[in-house]
Amino acid sequence: MIPKYLSAAWEAIAPALGNHLWQSTLFTFAAGLLTLLLRKHHARARYWLWLAASLKFLLPFSWLVAIGGRLAWSRTAAAAAKPGLYFAFEEISRPFTQSAVHLNPGPTPIASPSPLPLLPALIALWLCGFLAVLFTWSARWRQISAAKRAAVPLFEGREVGALRRIERMGGVRRPIGVLLSRASLEPGVFGIARPVLIWPEGITKRLEDPHLEAILAHEVWHVRRRDNLFAALHMVVEAVFWFYPLVWWLGARLLEERERACDEEVVELGGNRQVYAESILKVCEFCLGSPLPCVAGVTGADLKKRMVHIMTARILHKLDFTRKLLLGAAAFVAIALPITFGVFNATPSRAQSNDVGITQPERTFESVSIKRSASPTDGPTKLMRSLDDGSFVARGVTLQTLIKVAYNHMQDPQIVGGPDWLNSAFNGKFDIDAKMSAADVAELRKLPMEQLSDQGMLKTMLRDRFQLVMHNETKNLPVYDLVVDKNGPKFQESSGPHRMRLGKGELVSEGTPLALLIEQLSVRLGRTVVDKTGLKGNYAFSLHWTPEAVEEARIKADGISEAGLPPSTETSESIFKAVQEQLGLRLEPKTEAVQVLVIDHAELPSEN
Repeated sequence: MIPKYLSAAWEAIAPALGNHLWQSTLFTFAAGLLTLLLRKHHARARYWLWLAASLKFLLPFSWLVAIGGRLAWSRTAAAAAKPGLYFAFEEISRPFTQSAVHLNPGPTPIASPSPLPLLPALIALWLCGFLAVLFTWSARWRQISAAKRAAVPLFEGREVGALRRIERMGGVRRPIGVLLSRASLEPGVFGIARPVLIWPEGITKRLEDPHLEAILAHEVWHVRRRDNLFAALHMVVEAVFWFYPLVWWLGARLLEERERACDEEVVELGGNRQVYAESILKVCEFCLGSPLPCVAGVTGADLKKRMVHIMTARILHKLDFTRKLLLGAAAFVAIALPITFGVFNATPSRAQSNDVGITQPERTFESVSIKRSASPTDGPTKLMRSLDDGSFVARGVTLQTLIKVAYNHMQDPQIVGGPDWLNSAFNGKFDIDAKMSAADVAELRKLPMEQLSDQGMLKTMLRDRFQLVMHNETKNLPVYDLVVDKNGPKFQESSGPHRMRLGKGELVSEGTPLALLIEQLSVRLGRTVVDKTGLKGNYAFSLHWTPEAVEEARIKADGISEAGLPPSTETSESIFKAVQEQLGLRLEPKTEAVQVLVIDHAELPSEN
């Protein structure tokens, strides 16, 4: 049981993590291109771009896609409006996801080899790194907290007077508290909600008034910009994604642009460039740098580059309308694109057509009678359909069975959620008598066999009588790929009457598409079979095997008629061997992304 859950966890986490890292990397690359365009502008604009790239690691695009799914349009509108951008986004945003399995004849299971022995080791390795980062930061945090506890509140003096003047000039409404510390740490802002300035004892007498004001102005701008809060958020990113070098590189860019932005603000406030540079160097001479990014000091980032930047009298451009429009458009696209993808990727909220891109007129049964089943709870399910009189008769069927029939014989793992009575043998079985109109019967008889189906009517009945509301999601499930064996197929195309006879351990075709074979294989195997043969057309073949007990139970539960034939006596082969030796095809177990139906709402139908 535990290996099963570990395998499922690995199959869900590995592609999702790979996609998330890929998306975040692409987002960071885009942010980097924008910073190049803004290299002659104020550092605060570049800082916000790098910060957005950092926060992207905490916000998977899948969440925005899910929001889009909730806002999804109807199937018809979505299918008609799908642009090429939709497909491009799907390929770019999910390079580590296997190609989706379309809802053709049912899905198949079977787990492909997965690195189960490696999974616990990878989890343990990640946890060790995560705890190591937390331990390092907590040790440094305790060092600063100890200095704060030992510090003495300062209410007057040169430092406090200068700080209050700069606060008024900088528009800081809440006065910043000052704590006089005996520790050798540099002046730094500690705290997020109520920040305080930890001021090292003895540094004031080494600074002249212009130097003192320059350092205090730098710290006031850290408070105004809420740098401690954003640094703490990036520390969360570094702790979770410690194994990804890009997040540490981002941390360096954030620190560099943060300090440069404060330097620019101090100089623009009227500070002398040379005095300001000297004040930073004096602090470096007598104090230690801040051990944590979320405790904003004055000596962070590359000092050599900072000195050059401070002393270079360059004209920094403000963002003009064009660049503001560019940044706004980039932000809009980053948010709107995944939401739009979710809108177009969602299935209809009501259980309608499951054939993407195909719009057909809605047909309904002329009359429908649904009653609680009088059949024994363990009695067989019966489904009978006839185009002679347009009747659909079901005895002892559950809502789950009806959904499976209406949606191309989907398998149980592909139906998620729903009420308790969805597949209940005690209070969730129904007897249904429905009939098509004579006009619909006549129209259906004119259609080719591959389009000859009452599934659309069943979907409409489920929507109207069971108030069924569903949406599509993608889930990794075990499947079987049906491929051509090495010696090629052992059947030929046929222009026969397009019929397939179903028997116990027997499928005989007189000229049907492989889609019908795949559908029946899916039902009998209880897992999705995916057509990877590439064979088109109608074929005649005869397949015989010895059915297992679990297969017979599945057929009985799904109410599939097998013409009352006795078990085939032509072979004692399993269905896998029979497919390979008699048809020249092969069933290969894989795990792939499969569309599943998630039931949002269903009600017991009123009897009539």
